Amino acid sequence: MTTLILLASLTVPLGGQRIELQEIDFGVGGMRLLRVRIREGKRFTVFDVDAQSARAWAEAMLAWSTAAADGAPAGNGAPPANGDRP
Repeated sequence: MTTLILLASLTVPLGGQRIELQEIDFGVGGMRLLRVRIREGKRFTVFDVDAQSARAWAEAMLAWSTAAADGAPAGNGAPPANGDRP
C-alpha cells in the first residue's frame, strides 16, 4: 500500500506557485521517494526524486540561498556537473 506524507508546503511570493514536498512510501519493497509538486494555476509539475538526487538538489539550493542572502555572486564558475546544461 502506497502512503503519502506531507513534509512541507509553501507558496512562492513572486509568481504564487504552490510547492509541496511529500514522502512516498511504496510499502512493498521499502522504496521511498521525495515527491515535489509544483502548481502554477491549473498546471502541475511533479518530480519523484530518490534520496541521493534530493540531497544533491538540496545542497545546491542551500549553497545558492546562502550566497544570495550574503549578497555573493551565484555559482563557483565551474561548469555544470554530469554534462547538465543550465
